[in-house]
Amino acid sequence: QLRLVESGGGSVAPGFSLTLSCSATGATPENSYLAWFRQTPCKAREAVAALGREGRTTYNRFAQDRFTITKDSTKNTLFLRMTSLQPDDSAVYYCAAGPAEQRLEHFPFMAGAYDAWGQGTQVIVSE
Repeated sequence: QLRLVESGGGSVAPGFSLTLSCSATGATPENSYLAWFRQTPCKAREAVAALGREGRTTYNRFAQDRFTITKDSTKNTLFLRMTSLQPDDSAVYYCAAGPAEQRLEHFPFMAGAYDAWGQGTQVIVSE
């Protein structure tokens, strides 16, 4: 069974950067879709970025030009590099993995199509 564990969260001042990691153990099909989501107590969960087959990436509007999703297949690790962080980026960040099926091919931000989730890592951006 696939298990995902996030790390790298923390507290930073506005304008600074963080890199989140998501380590995968267990069955990790090479063609899985991988994604980062985030959630705060006041907002619904929202997609941040997704990484599909052949390295195809999709970013939510707020993440474009500031965040980068990558993976190191040799280490079964997914990353989210976040730059120019702002207080609105404060949230618990979750990584997710799902099968490379038609739903995710067309809708990579469909949370219900992901069947493995990590426990989350907290990011706080404040002065």
